[in-house]
Amino acid sequence: MPEQTASPQTRTPSPPEIRTTPPESPSKPDSAVVRDALGVGIAVGLSGFAFGVTSAGAGLTLLQTCALSLLVFTGASQFALVGAIAAGGNPLAAAAGAFFLGVRNAFYGLRLSQLLALPRFVRPFAAHWVIDETTAVSLAQPTRRAVRIGFTVTGLTLYVLWNLTTLVGALGAEALGDTDAWGLDAAGPAVFLALLAPMLRTTTERVVAGLAVVLGLGFLPVLPAGVPVLVAALAAPAVLWLKGRGLLGRRAQETDIAARAVGPAAATGTGEAEADRTERGSDDSGRDETGSDESGRTKGDDR
Repeated sequence: MPEQTASPQTRTPSPPEIRTTPPESPSKPDSAVVRDALGVGIAVGLSGFAFGVTSAGAGLTLLQTCALSLLVFTGASQFALVGAIAAGGNPLAAAAGAFFLGVRNAFYGLRLSQLLALPRFVRPFAAHWVIDETTAVSLAQPTRRAVRIGFTVTGLTLYVLWNLTTLVGALGAEALGDTDAWGLDAAGPAVFLALLAPMLRTTTERVVAGLAVVLGLGFLPVLPAGVPVLVAALAAPAVLWLKGRGLLGRRAQETDIAARAVGPAAATGTGEAEADRTERGSDDSGRDETGSDESGRTKGDDR
């Protein structure tokens, strides 16, 4: 009678682990955050010269010019206001246009309030520094500590320099001459674009940015100052509507999903390498378990 042997229990290879959360973002040294924030604050803060000269040329007094920088502290709205007054516009209409142009800062605040998570008594003071530059620097940081450092250093540097150069520009308007020859008005947009470019990781974000540029430049010759920026903001809902109807293409949607899955680490390739290692490790584990099962069955048959 042949010896009966119990076949060993077969184990089903465990499925590869599915990553449900993106890998943690690599930390950034505080010194690097401070360096970037200082670069933005100094470069844009020097533009206060141009505003001081423009405001004085539009007929505003030294006190009015400095009060705008101290209390309003949003360059685009300030330039729009003094530009409309210099062109002979109604002061109330100029103020209304500047106000609507500054509304975008409220939307910045909605996002920054989550990233900064500041105590309640600090928020009213921090809100005064919520502008394009502080938002761009803050959104580029990987951790909350870095966000707070970037926001504080950028806001403080820019606020102090902007007001000092506004005062100097207003006092020496005649000596400075034509500020367009200095190119100071291009410093702010150039720095902002340099910060924004690395953050455009998905196809949708790139399409939104490209369409916004086309709309802004296209309407610049025909609309009043400040209005083309508001028109350019329509690029975001337009692209999202096209994406919702599947008109952006399947490839664009796959790129967006992949970018969201790996998060900020996608820029350095860390996320992709980690995912590849996880997948290879799972496959190797499954092959090892399958091989051990087959070996066990072979030994049972031999017995």
